[in-house]
Amino acid sequence: MSAITLHGNKMNTLKNLPEVGGTAPGFNLVNGDLATVSLDDFKGSKVILNIFPSVDTGTCAASVRKFNEAAAALENTKVLCISRDLPFAQARFCGAEGLNNVVSLSDFRDQSFGKDYGVELVDGPLQGLLSRAVVVLDENQKLRYTEQVSEVSEEPNYKAALEALQD
Repeated sequence: MSAITLHGNKMNTLKNLPEVGGTAPGFNLVNGDLATVSLDDFKGSKVILNIFPSVDTGTCAASVRKFNEAAAALENTKVLCISRDLPFAQARFCGAEGLNNVVSLSDFRDQSFGKDYGVELVDGPLQGLLSRAVVVLDENQKLRYTEQVSEVSEEPNYKAALEALQD
């Protein structure tokens, strides 16, 4: 369990993020076509998991924009933006913003991603949503970097996440 805050108010995640060096837990998420997408669909590519509560908040939207900008210059790397927003809301936001370098995926259907990665919020005003976190995987789905952002209203450390792709 990770203790985090939202504007200084304490809340907790279900558990800690998976350990760096281990293999990433598999997942099944839902894309904008309502099709199921799994981690195995990205095998052979480096992957950044940009995890957040909702694309309808300023900080979450900023993280999608920032990673979209970075993704344009990344080779053999996919950026997955993951929340429990409905895929329609994710598609509407990315379409309106012209964000085509990231893949928006939702954990709304079976909600196992939030549990398996430990990012489901178990209490507080955002209970049931995902916390803000970044996970970087190599081409073999090994965990290279994780960050559980301690204050949900703050952006992640983009530089550290992008540098983890280079190691």
